[in-house]
Amino acid sequence: MKISVIIPVYNAEEYVSQAVESALQFEEVYEVILIEDKSPDNALEVCRKLEEKHNRVKLYQHPDKGNHGAGASRNLGMEKVTGDFVAFLDADDYYLPNRFDAERELFKNPDVEGVYGAIGVKYYSEKAREQYYPIYKDKLDTVYKKTKPEDVYQGLISLRGTFGLIHLDTLTLRRSSLSKMDRFFETSLRLHQDSEVIIRFAYYLKLYTGINDEAIALRGVHENNRITKVDSGKINPAQTRVLLWRELNHWAENEKTVPDHVKLHIKRMLRSFEIAIAPPIKKWGMIGKYLITDYPSIRSGLFNINFRKNLF
Repeated sequence: MKISVIIPVYNAEEYVSQAVESALQFEEVYEVILIEDKSPDNALEVCRKLEEKHNRVKLYQHPDKGNHGAGASRNLGMEKVTGDFVAFLDADDYYLPNRFDAERELFKNPDVEGVYGAIGVKYYSEKAREQYYPIYKDKLDTVYKKTKPEDVYQGLISLRGTFGLIHLDTLTLRRSSLSKMDRFFETSLRLHQDSEVIIRFAYYLKLYTGINDEAIALRGVHENNRITKVDSGKINPAQTRVLLWRELNHWAENEKTVPDHVKLHIKRMLRSFEIAIAPPIKKWGMIGKYLITDYPSIRSGLFNINFRKNLF
């Protein structure tokens, strides 16, 4: 196996060395591609030293040397990869020694186009633990049970009950299969662009469950995580997730092969978040409208849970 690991780097001078070293521990890792995204800290210099130290590390910036976000940085990384497989890692996370154990076996089957596993939590400070342990505890984020590849995308959009999730750090893709995708990361999304692309990966590619009962990577939790602020409620989750579902709805409407019931489900999910962020008068007007025109979308707990807490 020749695995290319893509690491977008922004404001991560404290953590990126650990991320890189965790990837280089594997002889299968053919290259580590760092995309430095105009960090306000000293991350660029740290990345330069890593490139000088390790011949498998390659450092790139955007052509204009500007800041373009994690999605655009990962897209640039996708352009630069030369390995046969592609894996991802956030600059403040790191791989565990079992990261590619399942991949070594599963990718022997040419029908396997992707493999995913479980991610755990690493608190980088006592303050971070105090703030965020009630949210994340020490739990694994993963797809809870082995799932047929054709069912994975439906689980990720909540069409298969309690399902779990795929974290990008645990996903490995067969590079030759990526020709099925017309695009990769949606650059208009500054948050949740990983969730959006994983759903599309799962739709177009055959993704198989790897190790899902123990962590194969650790997600670093610290005070400056943007997504942590959403998960903790410091930022209203509906304000960012409405953008995710708006993008998914746009994709589903323009993808002729998406089944009608899936398109309707995505539309209802989007609508539920739109209701959640609407001003009170408009909110109740929307609820009244859809009680008449689409009663299941208001009655169902699957959808109304997204705006239930924002009714008053």
